[in-house]
Amino acid sequence: MASAEILQTLGNKYSAEILDATDEPQSAQELSDELGIPIATCYRRIDELTEHNLLELHDNILSDDRRRIKVYRRNVDQVHIDFEESLTVEVEERTEVTNKLDEAWRTLSES
Repeated sequence: MASAEILQTLGNKYSAEILDATDEPQSAQELSDELGIPIATCYRRIDELTEHNLLELHDNILSDDRRRIKVYRRNVDQVHIDFEESLTVEVEERTEVTNKLDEAWRTLSES
C-alpha cells in the first residue's frame, strides 16, 4: 500500500477521530453520534479506512429490533510517518494476542 495514499486517508477530516474511537467495536451510527460526524461522511471515512486496512469490520451484531448492524474496530495500534529521506508510512497492526483475546471474548459472549 502506497505511503502517500495512507497519509492522504489519515489526513481526511474525521479519519483520525474514527480510528481513535474504534479501539472497541462501534457502529457507524455510534461513531456519527459520538463524534458529531454526518452519517454519510462517517460511512465514506469508514470505507476509506477499511480499504487501506486501517479499520476492519469486526462483527455484524443483532440490534434490539432484530436488524443486523456492522461494527468496526481499528486494525492498527500505531502509525509512524517519516519524511527524512523519502515519505514512508509504517503501520503497526493490532497484536495477534489482542485479536485472539477479542475473538475468544466474542465467542463466549455469544453463548
